[in-house]
Amino acid sequence: MAKITRPQRAKKASVRQVPAKGVKKGVKAGTAGRASKSKSRTGAGAKKFPKAQKPKSLKPWSAEEVLEAFTRFQNANPEPKGELEHLNPYTLLVAVVLSAQATDAGVNKATRTLFQVADTPQKMLALGEEKLRDYIRTIGLYRTKAKNVIALSHKLIREFGGEVPKTRAEIESLPGAGRKTANVVLNMAFGERTMAVDTHVFRVANRTYLAPGKTPLDVELGLEKIIPPEFMLHAHHWLILHGRYTCLARQPRCEVCLINDLCRWPEKTV
Repeated sequence: MAKITRPQRAKKASVRQVPAKGVKKGVKAGTAGRASKSKSRTGAGAKKFPKAQKPKSLKPWSAEEVLEAFTRFQNANPEPKGELEHLNPYTLLVAVVLSAQATDAGVNKATRTLFQVADTPQKMLALGEEKLRDYIRTIGLYRTKAKNVIALSHKLIREFGGEVPKTRAEIESLPGAGRKTANVVLNMAFGERTMAVDTHVFRVANRTYLAPGKTPLDVELGLEKIIPPEFMLHAHHWLILHGRYTCLARQPRCEVCLINDLCRWPEKTV
């Protein structure tokens, strides 16, 4: 009897999996690229960048240079004036409180009409917070500032007989008034030799390396330490005006700067 043979199924050819070049056996394909990149960054052949070096410390100003700088400021502008318009110590205090994060020009525009109707704490309280807001609406943070002006007016009447106090601690105790406000009022209203550090003074002191500091207080104390006493009455006005009109934040006018030969700024253009 003939033997019946059944056709056998064709066996699949076994294909040997060859791992991608440079990929170790057992490493998933999805991680191969990351492993390769990591190796390229940290491997023996990776490019090494030198560590950033700290800039060389700048040479501090000598006493002779400080004297020369402020002599030049004095000769150019013997009687500098603050640009906040005011009628008396109270309106000066209010103007400085309103000037926080605002320009002097913007404050003056609002206070010219305000001070015609409210130039004392009593008149300001009679005006009231709601009407005060209408006068200062064009100034940033006007709602908070209106509350502070009304509150400080109350405190002046209640604790200081309606007069602006003549000490830093007492002025700083008023709502909305800080150290800079106190220094401005003490200097401009009462002739104290104080150093009010605003954004302009802070920039000038650090950029020129006249009195570098990380905080306004650092700069204030540094300037008070080096500026000769005979210049201290007007020193902060000279520095403010210098920062506002010459040592500008974005495009300083080094070519017309009175102290460009003394300035330590590495990027000065003269």
